[in-house]
Amino acid sequence: MDTFVLLTVAGLSIGALYYLLASGLSIIFGLLDVLSFAHGALVTVGAYAAIETMTRLGTPSLLGFLLAVLAATAVGGLVAYVIERLLVRPMYSRGHLAQLLVTMGAALIMAALIESVKGPDEVHMPLPKALEKSIHIFGAVIPVSMALTILAAIALHGGLLLFLARTRHGLIVRAGVDNADMVRGLGIDVSRSFSLVFVLGGLAAGLGGALAAVYVRAATPSLGDTYLVYAFIVLIIGGLGSLRGAFVAAAIAGVIQQFANYYVKAGAGDIVVLALLVVVLLLRPQGLFGRVGRSV
Repeated sequence: MDTFVLLTVAGLSIGALYYLLASGLSIIFGLLDVLSFAHGALVTVGAYAAIETMTRLGTPSLLGFLLAVLAATAVGGLVAYVIERLLVRPMYSRGHLAQLLVTMGAALIMAALIESVKGPDEVHMPLPKALEKSIHIFGAVIPVSMALTILAAIALHGGLLLFLARTRHGLIVRAGVDNADMVRGLGIDVSRSFSLVFVLGGLAAGLGGALAAVYVRAATPSLGDTYLVYAFIVLIIGGLGSLRGAFVAAAIAGVIQQFANYYVKAGAGDIVVLALLVVVLLLRPQGLFGRVGRSV
């Protein structure tokens, strides 16, 4: 029983990391019809921002960790804003290929800059003692960091749904996607709303980077690449543009991956997740939840 609980929580934890990146990709594609390859680099930037903040604050503490997470989230949002304004905005009408190429170029540039400044080796993530402790759930010893990652993903998911459905800015974004000319006629700057969507995605990626650094206890210039691959897998399984689909698919992928790695062999989880992707594409090409228009 304790092994089952531990594997389940570990799977949900890694799935939560996938969702933190996939959620940003989902709202950007669902609302703006833009595919961004730069989000993996935003995870890496967030991880290094968190580590740098913790290092500069000195002795690790919970307050310092909170500040590091906030810094990583803010940096992710800021970089996403710059990318949208300078690179993505001119590509809105040029199709997915142009969007993929320009965002991939941005990702490569950011990875090269990080490596030139921090070097190619791992950079250790200092953690307060509270996050190195464990809790007991049904006899299983669960690291506090895993529980924190899961709670962060749940909070982010709920916050995004509330923002899009219940706030004025969220409604403006959705209306601007459906009929930008009408919204402009009401005196609302639609381009600012579109930038807001990109910033939201960057904030989620920055948060994911901070928690990824906690999960692996370090960061490398290629940290975000692995999570980007699984984020896209999660998006396809859940349904492109579906925020709820990404949330459910991330949990499924993470849990399946952990169980396969434990009961079959290390690395088998990656194959099983890819097999799940193939099955979903064959049986339900639109994904488990699909989507209508660009609604998330």
